[in-house]
Amino acid sequence: MRTVSAFSNDLLNLNGGYIILGIKTDDKGNPVLPPEGLDNYDRDKIQREIVGECKGKISPEYIPLVSQETYQDKTILVIWAPGGDNRPYEAPKKGGHSGRGYHVRSGSATIEATGDIKRQLIEQTAKIPFDDRRSLTGKVENISPVLVKKFLKDVKSYFSRDVISNIRQIYRDMKIVVPVNSHEVPKNIALLFFSEDPEEFFNGAHIEVVQFGDDAGDLIEEKEFQGPLNQQIKSCLNYLNSLGGSLLQKVPGQAEVEKTVPYPYEAMEEALVNAVYHRSYESTPEPVKVYLYPDRMEIISYPGPVAGIQLNNFEPGQSVPQVPARNRRIGELLKELRLAEGRGTGVPKIRRRMQENGSPAAKFDFDETRTYFRVTLPVHPKYRILHTLRTASHLWAIGDKDQV
Repeated sequence: MRTVSAFSNDLLNLNGGYIILGIKTDDKGNPVLPPEGLDNYDRDKIQREIVGECKGKISPEYIPLVSQETYQDKTILVIWAPGGDNRPYEAPKKGGHSGRGYHVRSGSATIEATGDIKRQLIEQTAKIPFDDRRSLTGKVENISPVLVKKFLKDVKSYFSRDVISNIRQIYRDMKIVVPVNSHEVPKNIALLFFSEDPEEFFNGAHIEVVQFGDDAGDLIEEKEFQGPLNQQIKSCLNYLNSLGGSLLQKVPGQAEVEKTVPYPYEAMEEALVNAVYHRSYESTPEPVKVYLYPDRMEIISYPGPVAGIQLNNFEPGQSVPQVPARNRRIGELLKELRLAEGRGTGVPKIRRRMQENGSPAAKFDFDETRTYFRVTLPVHPKYRILHTLRTASHLWAIGDKDQV
């Protein structure tokens, strides 16, 4: 019950978490498999007790979702406790102490929030993240059942079996709609992921890719990627990945052929996903921008990082602190699609992939007023001459011989 309340308080805006009953862990926190399961227990009684305890002892009232699942031929119970709309929540204190307390997750532990953590919790929970709020302009009819079904199929959800026969209930179970008076309206997250054109509701909700011939702004090509956020990301990455190709080089004294690319796919993926994940959709009309220069790729999002993140956190050897995310539901759905992790692993992964490719180190920067955040990926040195030749070929083809 305390862990349920801790997940519902959602201190870092990760949209809560899951509790699994029926699988033991060892002293290092790893699951002991095959699972023992709960087949010898009265599982219906356990579910009733969980719901009853949470309903009666968590304040304000909060009821998690509890479901029976089969894993490796054993029955387990999964408790889903998403971030609550009425947080912060209180639950009885540990060890039989009288009174209630606020609880949060710290790593893999549930702890009582005291001191600065309690203050941060109360300040953070005073505002529901924009992507989890109800839409002021959209209608449930703007949600595409086709897109919902495709998403559920991609994440291998059992919901996908019933998506057509009971679509409204699926929306409720996914928590992408909210009741208002006598009807339901979509949440912003529903329109960002499951409407055909999110930009109809959120100005600037697309990705813009611009390719330059030089630093002076000689424009070669401009392209926009629109549609649901996850489709934008995938389409844009496919486009970027198609531009460079790869170089294979035989290294003397080495059996394996050395392969290099202009930009490692995983580095581009992390930078682009983070830009879409952490930008604001509330009042920023600027799209995510990808600028391609002869010697680098810049991925820019607006505004800059949330409070608590400093520029020196992006220096080699440093780590980005775990501060509350700007968009908890976007992060949740991207994690379901395995496009994001939400655990501060993006920056180290970008550095590692650039180094493994033999590329110069990535750079991260934002201005003092935090109006933007930029990731710069330098191109692999071998590709600078190739880019120059391709640019000259393009200019020759269109008849601009002076520039050639």
